Amino acid sequence: MPMISPMLWFNTEAEEAASFYVSIFPNSRIKAVVRRPEGPPGPVGEVMVVDFELDGAPVSALNGGPVFQFSEAVSLVVHCKDQAEVDYYWDALIAGGGRESMCGWLKDKYGFNWQITPEPLLEIMATQPDKVEKAMAAVMSMRKLDLATIMAAVEG
Repeated sequence: MPMISPMLWFNTEAEEAASFYVSIFPNSRIKAVVRRPEGPPGPVGEVMVVDFELDGAPVSALNGGPVFQFSEAVSLVVHCKDQAEVDYYWDALIAGGGRESMCGWLKDKYGFNWQITPEPLLEIMATQPDKVEKAMAAVMSMRKLDLATIMAAVEG
């Protein structure tokens, strides 16, 4: 079966962003840094592609120039077991110039979009259709998700 993995397009920050991401997630590492050879646009020897792992999952980052920007159409979801993990990943990914958005979404300092989501919310969404409306009403009122508030809304 072929492996599928994301490729993130940066202007010039691929290596810096990959290092930032691997510093946040456990079991993460930079696997390879590919430098630009003769031929492709850009200075020879400049970082072209960085292959890395986030908690064991393969990801690549490309320095492709300013042609494309990230949008909310694509994000990575961080499945958090509890509020402590939500707080950790939210704070780490927003550090250094990131921006909060709504409903557990944020944009990191490189402009990439993340969803920081507690697993108990995902379980409710998948297994308790009678509670989805209350859960979503609570989520829609938040920036960083607060699991206790969501659970109180669902049970109340």
